[in-house]
Amino acid sequence: MGDAAEGSAGSARPAEVLRTPAFALFWSATTLRAFGTAIAGVAFQVLIVTVVGATPLQVSILSALSVVPYLFLGLIIGALMDRWRRQPTLVLTGIGRAVVLAAVPVLLLTDTLTFWSLAAVVLLLGILTLFADSAAQPLLPHLVARRSLVVANARLGQSATVAGTAGPALGGTLLTLLGPPALFVVEACLLSVSAVLQSRIRVWEKRAPKRGRGRHIGHEIAEGWRFTYRHPTLRPLALSVHTWFLAHSIVTTLFGVFTLRELGVTEWAFGLILAAGGIGGFVGALLAPRIGTRLGAGRAILLGRSITVVPWLALAVLPLTAATSLAILLPLLAAVQFVYALSQGIEDANEMGYRQAAAPDALQGRMNSTIRTVNRVVFFVGALLAGVLATLLGSHAAIGIAAVIFAVAALVIVVSPLRRARHDDDHAGAAAIG
Repeated sequence: MGDAAEGSAGSARPAEVLRTPAFALFWSATTLRAFGTAIAGVAFQVLIVTVVGATPLQVSILSALSVVPYLFLGLIIGALMDRWRRQPTLVLTGIGRAVVLAAVPVLLLTDTLTFWSLAAVVLLLGILTLFADSAAQPLLPHLVARRSLVVANARLGQSATVAGTAGPALGGTLLTLLGPPALFVVEACLLSVSAVLQSRIRVWEKRAPKRGRGRHIGHEIAEGWRFTYRHPTLRPLALSVHTWFLAHSIVTTLFGVFTLRELGVTEWAFGLILAAGGIGGFVGALLAPRIGTRLGAGRAILLGRSITVVPWLALAVLPLTAATSLAILLPLLAAVQFVYALSQGIEDANEMGYRQAAAPDALQGRMNSTIRTVNRVVFFVGALLAGVLATLLGSHAAIGIAAVIFAVAALVIVVSPLRRARHDDDHAGAAAIG
């Protein structure tokens, strides 16, 4: 952490992290980006269906393009973020995304928007988002003191939850009032304002040393991989979150189909069910700092992982069918989403805060990209596995298997040193590992 950042952040109490000027700007810029992303999601879905008229195969290709950058570029960009300055990267990617989104109304108004031009837009946005995500996580420890990392991540989690919940509704309203071309102009303006706010952050970042003779980016990627999976507490943390992502991919893939098709829940009720998840995530992020302080990082993450098992195990064993009354299904399924998102809110802030404190700055980008890239691969495999399990065994059994996998993710923490880890642990020796 730079001296200037430490000096400005170190005087702020963890509970008052938004009073730190640099973080307040970072939080504002990140929140605007989150709302822009949520609104854009609605707009793109409308374009795919109504303008492009994409076939099911083309829809799957567009969906895959949002993940492809993580699979093929995640490790490379993570290594670059340990050599490049993260602050200018966030500014430039914000401008880049604004320009890409601004191109969409031009394509619409000139009647040149096709499947392939839309695919190019989606791919470019995915690459720019990957750069931004890879820069944002390592930059945060430069903006706030280490003791404030959990609170800072909780604040970011709260705004992301609000954006993810309210953004689609806002996007739908704006789409109706303004139409697709004007909506994309609004999104481009949001990202432009976000880039301006980001550019106002003053932070010192140490320049990376020149590579030694014979070294290249492949060596640096391998170094980040070794650091992550040899570290006594980051290794079990990474293995636990990889396992969690496998189960997460199964339940997120099946929940909509199970609820709408097999249980016959109406669209309006399904919207309320998902909204309960937004509330749960917000409450979890509010509680995360206090839980992390009281229980320690490891036990707070373990609590979140353990809570995750409960709603999906209940959904697997309860005899719910299309004949079940909506008066029963609505509160029950809303509770499933609420508790699931609550558990994520508790563990996310504590997990990210601990990761950012445990890794030295020179390895932050590679450590985060290693975990993130493997998570994306696991999610891709899990989404395919979900379909196979549901076809062979039925949705109840597939969700039950996911609940067991969630339990394994918690068990990884129970039997590892991570269980005793605290946010105030001395990580001074971390740089020597790997």
